[in-house]
Amino acid sequence: MADGTMPGRRPMRHAGRVATHIVLIIGAVVMVGPFVWQLLTSLKTFSETTRVPPTFLPHRWQWSNYSQVFDLLPFGQMFGNTVLMTAGRTLAQLVFCSLAAYAFARLRFRGNNLLFGLFLSVLMVPSQLFLIPQYVIVQNLGWVNTLPGLIVPGMFSAFGTFLLRQFFLALPRDMEEAARLDGANPLQVFWHVALPLARPGLLALTILTALWSWNDLMYPLVVTTDPAKMPLSAGLATLQGEHFTDYSILMAGSALATAPMIVAFVLLQRHFIQGIAFTGSKG
Repeated sequence: MADGTMPGRRPMRHAGRVATHIVLIIGAVVMVGPFVWQLLTSLKTFSETTRVPPTFLPHRWQWSNYSQVFDLLPFGQMFGNTVLMTAGRTLAQLVFCSLAAYAFARLRFRGNNLLFGLFLSVLMVPSQLFLIPQYVIVQNLGWVNTLPGLIVPGMFSAFGTFLLRQFFLALPRDMEEAARLDGANPLQVFWHVALPLARPGLLALTILTALWSWNDLMYPLVVTTDPAKMPLSAGLATLQGEHFTDYSILMAGSALATAPMIVAFVLLQRHFIQGIAFTGSKG
């Protein structure tokens, strides 16, 4: 053959590509399927959502379900609380986690590895175990049903520190050493050299933290009882009654709540994937 390949290998490669695409299509359907079902359910009547066997398409599109969400919940206030909580947690984690990660990655001090191991040990503890201590602290501070009570406990993350530490370890040291020779102190090297190079990692942490904060449910349910102070996750949980749940209204509210995060991820997915891939390139 002119291209140097065996005649039998070309059909095998073609079959491999076809199999790969089939697997990817099946995976995409499995991932997108729940969102499609959520949207379709949000446009059905209550009787259609409970029908057995279930109906795939609604008989008549119930767009009024979305307006009823605003009638049953202070959706605008909840949306604003969610945005403020997510923004506060995300910005704080970018600051604190990047500082801690750079210290663990570049600064040499006694007990560095031991202290970093203690940070990582937090990841082995279920987050539910922190709920009662966090609530007691928030209650003593008078932060129940307040934005500080929602934001402050999520301002730091051991995972975020680990993620950015791995990223800083993968950065070349040449530019940092050149900055030190010019008289820059460690904080100046961090701010002017390391942090701009760590942009993909910071974007990855931004998306992960924003998704986690936007979807956080258990902690907001514990520290907020006033619907006007709740984020969307806790507010939507109130639509699920003990004996009766209108699933069409619940799915309409869920669709409205998930739409901003889906749009953000679609717009930033290239940076997110690049940051995750580059972060894992060095241990």
